[in-house]
Amino acid sequence: MENTLIEKQLKATADLNRLKLLACMKTGEVCVCDFVDVLGISQPAVSQHLRKLKEAGIITERKVGTWKHYRLVEDQTPLMQGILAQIQPLNGCNCQTNDCHVEETDSE
Repeated sequence: MENTLIEKQLKATADLNRLKLLACMKTGEVCVCDFVDVLGISQPAVSQHLRKLKEAGIITERKVGTWKHYRLVEDQTPLMQGILAQIQPLNGCNCQTNDCHVEETDSE
């Protein structure tokens, strides 16, 4: 594994809010609207945390209507497999409204 990838992944997981995001995604795909409620921080702040996780190759996104849904990348590095194994899944990360569940699907 390349050192820059190791550095990105370690930095991305060295934040409690990002660990909570990963804990949410351990149970499956999560809409961005749910993360605001779980973390209790602003949507722009959530977006910055998600961007760091995505840049580190830990998560991926797909667009559904106007919402983005995030999930863990299936093929994780050995480092991330070890880190993710230590994180307990966080329940209650499901959409509380029907606004983010739209029938049409656009993949990015």
